[in-house]
Amino acid sequence: MDLGFRMHAERTPNPNSIKWVVGKRIVEGTASANFDAPPGKDVSPLAEQLFSIDGVVGVYFAANFATVSKREEVDWDDLAQPIADALKRHLGSGEPALGPDYRPAAAETGGALVQRICRILDEEIRPAVARDGGDILFVGFREGVVELQMRGACSGCPSATETLKLAVESRLCEEIPEVREVVAV
Repeated sequence: MDLGFRMHAERTPNPNSIKWVVGKRIVEGTASANFDAPPGKDVSPLAEQLFSIDGVVGVYFAANFATVSKREEVDWDDLAQPIADALKRHLGSGEPALGPDYRPAAAETGGALVQRICRILDEEIRPAVARDGGDILFVGFREGVVELQMRGACSGCPSATETLKLAVESRLCEEIPEVREVVAV
């Protein structure tokens, strides 16, 4: 079967998440979608198919990859082929990964300070984290504390705290003196 695209799996720093890189778009532009529970077919037919595989507990989509997370006690040897088959089947069909009822999380709007934080995250941090199959989204800024949501391979990753403190917090504090701390929410 010629799918018209290539696909391969990449390990991530999170042993319970694998990044499946495909040679075609899964979601448009800079959009992403994160699911911690089965969303239903009208929200995401692809996520629904992936969650139907016993052991899958999280799905994250970005431009050309899907990160799938599993329960710790389940072995990747049991999941890899069913996940690959579901991705090939759905993406090969030409149907969109996100359905008509999908609604992206609303981004917080803010003043110039929030815009500076988001610019650094979008231009410097998020592209680096995406290489490992994850994402970091800005949630809020309160009293010197930047609140971020970890998604994809970053969610539940043993090295996520280190990434937040050593990379993200250091960079934001260096550039923006008003930032005192970065936390995951």
